Amino acid sequence: MKQKHFLISLAVLAIGISVDAQTKDNVKTTFQTSREWKPSIDNRADAVMVYGVGGNPSDKSRKLSFEERVKSWKERGYIIHFMTGIAWGEYQDYFTGQWDGKWHLDEGQVTQTGDTIWHGHMVPYIVPSENFLSYLKERHVKRVIDAGVDAIFMEEPEFWARAGYSESFKKEWKKYYGFEWRPQHESPENTYLSNKLKYYLYYRALNEVFTFAKEYGKSKGMDVKCYVPTHSLVNYSQWQIVSPEASLASLPCVDGYIAQVWTGTSREPNFFDGRKRERVFETAYLEYGSMESMTAPTGRKMFFLTDPIEDWPRDWADYKKNYQATFTAQLLYPNIADYEVMPWPERIYEGLYRTSANSDKKERIPRFYSTQMQVMINALNRMPLTDKELTGSKGFSVLMANSLMFQRFPTHNGYEDPQLANFYGQALPLLKRGVPVKTVHIENLGYKEALAGTKVLLMTYANMKPLEPEAHSHIADWVKKGGVLIYSGTDNDPFQNVREWWNTNGYNYATPSAHLFEQMGLPARPNQGEYSYGKGTVCVIRTDPKDYVLHEGGDKYFLYLVARMYEQNAKAGKLEFKNNFYLQRGDYDLAAVLEESVSDEPFTVEGCLIDLFDPKLPIYTSKRINPGEQALLLNVERVAGKKKPQVLASASREEQEERGKGWYSYVAKSPAETSNVSRVLLPSCPKSVTVDGKEVFDTKRWHAASHTYLIEFENNPDGVSVKFCW
Repeated sequence: MKQKHFLISLAVLAIGISVDAQTKDNVKTTFQTSREWKPSIDNRADAVMVYGVGGNPSDKSRKLSFEERVKSWKERGYIIHFMTGIAWGEYQDYFTGQWDGKWHLDEGQVTQTGDTIWHGHMVPYIVPSENFLSYLKERHVKRVIDAGVDAIFMEEPEFWARAGYSESFKKEWKKYYGFEWRPQHESPENTYLSNKLKYYLYYRALNEVFTFAKEYGKSKGMDVKCYVPTHSLVNYSQWQIVSPEASLASLPCVDGYIAQVWTGTSREPNFFDGRKRERVFETAYLEYGSMESMTAPTGRKMFFLTDPIEDWPRDWADYKKNYQATFTAQLLYPNIADYEVMPWPERIYEGLYRTSANSDKKERIPRFYSTQMQVMINALNRMPLTDKELTGSKGFSVLMANSLMFQRFPTHNGYEDPQLANFYGQALPLLKRGVPVKTVHIENLGYKEALAGTKVLLMTYANMKPLEPEAHSHIADWVKKGGVLIYSGTDNDPFQNVREWWNTNGYNYATPSAHLFEQMGLPARPNQGEYSYGKGTVCVIRTDPKDYVLHEGGDKYFLYLVARMYEQNAKAGKLEFKNNFYLQRGDYDLAAVLEESVSDEPFTVEGCLIDLFDPKLPIYTSKRINPGEQALLLNVERVAGKKKPQVLASASREEQEERGKGWYSYVAKSPAETSNVSRVLLPSCPKSVTVDGKEVFDTKRWHAASHTYLIEFENNPDGVSVKFCW
């Protein structure tokens, strides 16, 4: 059988990749929109990603040209970037033959029943042929660069697992493998080969488009940066989508990523303690973590995304609750401080959604929610990196591989992995007990930083397979130096026997784990038990991890073993179980309290605290967070330069700040038709407060203990002048 081993591990490639792939820039916050500038969507992030040369297919508004839209935002002081989809987009001129005189609707992704998978009207999910890539480069990338845009975001390289039956895909199969196409539903091996090809096609697509963009930009004297906005490996695996994910780190033409995590991805249900339900905070935490671990060793730029609403229509209370959960989850990663503050502000500020879960009445975003949202996104503009760590026992990591996406659809031989339970079975038993478990990508093990800080590595091959043998050498070396490996798995899923490196080209292993165990001097199929290798320990549990969460109390033995390995073998200290997470981040306090945990006790934060999840910005000396809740607090006691007058929290962005003896002034900018609330730190109670020259001082708005004044007014994107005198 002829196979091209394209999927080179980063163990080989990492050595030659610069860890400074992304040059420093001054973009900390950004957002995406297909619209021209409007006063109602001017959220004052640093940059805007103007979407699509032809706009966004789902945007039915009157469309201005790309150049006109760029001009409208540039005139308002924004840095201009470009975003479009690589798997779908406003590309009807390609599919209907306007570009080259040939119809290309046969290049859509097609299911077993012969149905094309559509993103919208005349917008199929694409099998990215060489011809389509030529179109994308000529019609879109060149035009964007010609317009002076030097940062390109190609989002969502997605191939549905249920697709793989189109004539276009069959042609790509023959070119890649050298033999005729095989239907993926007929065998595990066909499924594996099909998904491996899907994975390659979008790797190739991004490589070709980005390489062209950089070369064309260079010809015009521009240094074009290229980014991939993508869902997490956790989400794509759960939603049964194939995408190149971590392998993109091997491409020098990729400068960074956006972690597309939001309520819509994080509310996908999972199993824990025998119950299937939404666990938005926990899922979001693991999603952001998988994106961070994918890129951290490479040094490339990572933006974290949150969305104040989601694609699916819900009510405003639902949006608010889950926005707070995902927003907190992203901030618990202290090494990430760049953010996409929202997608599609036009649908957030102008869309109509239900007023309550039981009502069909719809309305635009409530004033209290838009105020709170703007306070939150303005906090992102000043959110610092920190060397502080999230509370909890450190050192647990779950191993992931891109091949998590390969085994999701269809199922074979009756083997099921419901809701990605083999992954969550290793992560949730710890995360639910307040342990900040991390993820590690097997593709990144060639970087020495990949396992830095890991004391206990949790892994299975029940839901994924190693794409190259080199990863096993890295794992074995890590164990030999003192690491503890806990391998859970029966190794009897139907993908163990697919034709791959471990059973071809001189290798003759029944399972990939047999090769791993051999590296550490163990039998090919060791019995359940503990084994020593060098200074480390290998612990084998002959149970698939899904059984830890599919059944009530199913994680009892796993937790007992994990605790013993952590404390006795890894010598990492006492394993602490709790029901909360807490992080200090500059002058911000972040907290999340878990349901289904070791207790139902609330968590309390003490200090002089401004509550940023409350649009009234109240001040507390003690804030109690209950199970299922999160908190974002600004601790006035830790504010730097407390003698300097400054805005601490605001539903606007401040510009033109000036300070003099006895006075402080600034201009506040935020979208029209929204309400501003701000807490301003002052040396003493003011005698005069003016808004656009009008006196508004009210002694009741002064909070003596915190030395802050609470001010409210109607927002204006052109700016509102505020001045304090004392």
